[in-house]
Amino acid sequence: MSTVRLTTAQALVRFLANQYSERDGQEQRLIPGMWGIFGHGNVAGVGQALLQAAVTQEADLPYYLARNEQGMVHASVAYAKMRDRLATFACTASTGPGSTNMITGAALATTNRIPVLLLPSDMFATRAADPVLQQLEDTRGGDITVNDTFRAVSKYFDRIQRPEQLIPAALAAMRVLTDPVETGAVTLALPQDVQAEAHDWPVSFFRRRVWHIGRPVPEPAAVERAAGLLRNARRPLIVAGGGAVYSGAETELRAFAEATGIPVADTHAGKGAVPWDHPRAVGGIGSTGAYAANELAREADVVLGIGTRYSDFTTASHTVFGNPDVTFVNLNVARLDAVKHSAEPLVADARLGIQALAGALTDWEVDPEYRARTRQLIARTREIEDGCFNVGHGPLPAQTEILGALNEVLDDRAVVINAAGSMPGDLQQLWRARDPKAYHVEYAYSCMGYEVAAGVGVKMADPSREVVVLVGDGSYLMMAQEIVTMISEGLKVIIVLVQNHGFASIGSLSESLGSQRFGTKYRYRDGDSGLLDGDVLPVDLAANASSLGADVLHAASVEEFRGAMEKAKAASRTTVVHVETDLHGPNPPGHGWWDVPVSQTSALDTTRTAHETYAAHKRAQRHYL
Repeated sequence: MSTVRLTTAQALVRFLANQYSERDGQEQRLIPGMWGIFGHGNVAGVGQALLQAAVTQEADLPYYLARNEQGMVHASVAYAKMRDRLATFACTASTGPGSTNMITGAALATTNRIPVLLLPSDMFATRAADPVLQQLEDTRGGDITVNDTFRAVSKYFDRIQRPEQLIPAALAAMRVLTDPVETGAVTLALPQDVQAEAHDWPVSFFRRRVWHIGRPVPEPAAVERAAGLLRNARRPLIVAGGGAVYSGAETELRAFAEATGIPVADTHAGKGAVPWDHPRAVGGIGSTGAYAANELAREADVVLGIGTRYSDFTTASHTVFGNPDVTFVNLNVARLDAVKHSAEPLVADARLGIQALAGALTDWEVDPEYRARTRQLIARTREIEDGCFNVGHGPLPAQTEILGALNEVLDDRAVVINAAGSMPGDLQQLWRARDPKAYHVEYAYSCMGYEVAAGVGVKMADPSREVVVLVGDGSYLMMAQEIVTMISEGLKVIIVLVQNHGFASIGSLSESLGSQRFGTKYRYRDGDSGLLDGDVLPVDLAANASSLGADVLHAASVEEFRGAMEKAKAASRTTVVHVETDLHGPNPPGHGWWDVPVSQTSALDTTRTAHETYAAHKRAQRHYL
């Protein structure tokens, strides 16, 4: 057997550079590069291996410098999401805090079911110098390190205690990364001494490997059962989730909706699978869903879920599907999701599953009356949306007016990124996506700080698109430093920084729950009350963005915002458009509910009143059995 002598880190770099994915005959690099921040735990291991690969060209694995370890994971996830989970990055970090900074990103990846490869550095496998800098000493066992916290948020975890352990671990890691059912964060913890340890590796370990990502075919009997339920439906509804986008099933879904007349609602991950102005498109569904989608959901007798995991926001905490006899048919590649809500499961690739259902329903469509009902609800929804876009609010504009202007100035291929705060709710109702990649809202983990870092990953995944990061001051203050990465990599991204001096979403929620917006405003502490309700803090986030290297434009009105956006589109480098909006809205009208428990007993009148409202909503909540 032919061998080559390399360190563990050098072997890993060479291995990763030769991994490819393939679907439908299209091959691409599975791991096109590695993000990293170096410290004593990886600078002489993975860092040296990346340098050697670049200098000798023995392996093609470009290195990208991030400014925060969590940020580089977010960038990798955003890249993978844009690439339909067919490619992602590896992320290297030093021991201790450098590695644990990646845990939030790992949780986000796994919750969203997006692949990312994490390489946290670990303590000495030999334990020759215990305890070393940044080492956790645990009285329960000497083999426990801070990296064990990755186990709970990773789909696969391994610690490489000996060089030869890398071979089975690396192959297992690739298996999970390329499995649509099992994918998520994959973690290989690398002790710093093992990274630098030499070993004689089989040359065949580094051969070009293609990981074929198949399309599971639906079982014919399952197709017949699902089609039978749909044939008997009078008011069916499709809920399109992320699986419809990742499988590239947009064309099939639109054709199926047109042929059968079934209206299509969407989740955050599924928005754009059917264009917003398609006659069968009824908008976002659930807690922050659109009027048409939620009205149809309340009446639906059969719900066809396609590639959705049915989060509580999608089901409005088990209240939006109001028909007492509602039945679910779930088309999903993962059986975990296919059987939810006591559904008739159709375990298959979304594209193939839709094709099979279309073939089984060639002679069936909904009644004309139901088509007319759908058209009426869509018309009413458009009136609501237009009202939100044209509030005429002052002196500060409403956030919905800014979103309306943004809808107007961006083309269909522009990608809008968001994750947390009040904007995901506004966007689910108001954003008019016509392209399946135009709406990039991370709402499985809804992680504050995702947005700016995600802008890096999205732009790298598709440089041909205009990338627009929508971020509030709350998320911006959590993590804005990857603006520096945009500058250093020459990436042109537009950042729309919406400042309202507080947490608009949680403030509104707090008020509705009787907690009086406590702790949700950026204010001085008042000397009399002792609360954070004094004057507005003199925070200049625009100046901060400028100091990080971005060009900055200011807008004080909706018209100024439109003009600033046109300038930002014409720019050749990262540009921040700063606009202040009213913290108190107005926001789009609510058409759904979200279960956030209210204190059952309280000395505050506002809390007691809120609990009465909560109890009334709670009565509509049920399991779907």
